[in-house]
Amino acid sequence: MTLHDAHNHLQDGALAPHLERIAATWPDLAGTSGCMVVNGTHPDDWPRVAALAARYPFVRPAYGIHPWDAGAARPDDWLDQLRAHLVANPQASIGEIGLDRWMLDTARPDDPRLSGVRRASMEEQIATCLPQLDLAAEFDRAATIHCLHAYADLLPLLRAHRRPPRGFLLHAYSGPTSLIPELVTLGAYFSFNPNFLPPASRPPAKCNQIGYTLPDALGPKLASFAKSIPSERLLCETDAPAMLPPQHWRTHKLPPALDGTPVNHPGNIEAAYAGLTSVRGLENTELSVLVAENFNRLFGN
Repeated sequence: MTLHDAHNHLQDGALAPHLERIAATWPDLAGTSGCMVVNGTHPDDWPRVAALAARYPFVRPAYGIHPWDAGAARPDDWLDQLRAHLVANPQASIGEIGLDRWMLDTARPDDPRLSGVRRASMEEQIATCLPQLDLAAEFDRAATIHCLHAYADLLPLLRAHRRPPRGFLLHAYSGPTSLIPELVTLGAYFSFNPNFLPPASRPPAKCNQIGYTLPDALGPKLASFAKSIPSERLLCETDAPAMLPPQHWRTHKLPPALDGTPVNHPGNIEAAYAGLTSVRGLENTELSVLVAENFNRLFGN
């Protein structure tokens, strides 16, 4: 089967010690045409994303400023730099951009995931997000959007502003099911992350085979993917090195980072496909073909 990872951060330092091994095994795992979209989060890491795209044919680069980085210092010409990256690589997309109220309203002051982050206000996040969305629309490149507890803020922006005609990705979608019809109308695709799978459920001996069922009570994060998202808008992702699947679903494991943070291997895209086959009641090859068509429609062949 051909597997595509619609969203990860291969340039992240946590994956640097394992990069050669990941790259060497990716074609056997994902197929010779399997790709991963590698998302930058700040101008500081865009050169690393560009270098990976130049080195590995399976890398589709994406450049953006993540809402967690919207409060960080950046060059005055950052938008010109972003434009230059899009011009330099016709396969490049915009991402990861978006809005995040979780870090403002819910996250603990000492949450280690936000260590060193100046938490940008919603006004700052919007002021950073909109120029990037406009650039995606101008070039008609996909935009990958992070939205956490902020759909009340994001929806008015999507309604009122230019969007790329090819559409945009809501990565690891966990928003309300009720919003999906309008988001689809606006151009949204939705990527399934195996972090959503119930910890107590177990895949079969080979994670990429169907033949098992998940609990009836799927929970809100799985319910949308089970019934509400149109088949032509489904994608799969890992968000590696973040968002590990439950222990039983990990076909690829890495040691923790030096600070003890768990590290997700991009090879766990297998778990995303395996979980989604069960959630949607599809055969493996059927899902592989479906996701490949959707991936190519959004990100280009």
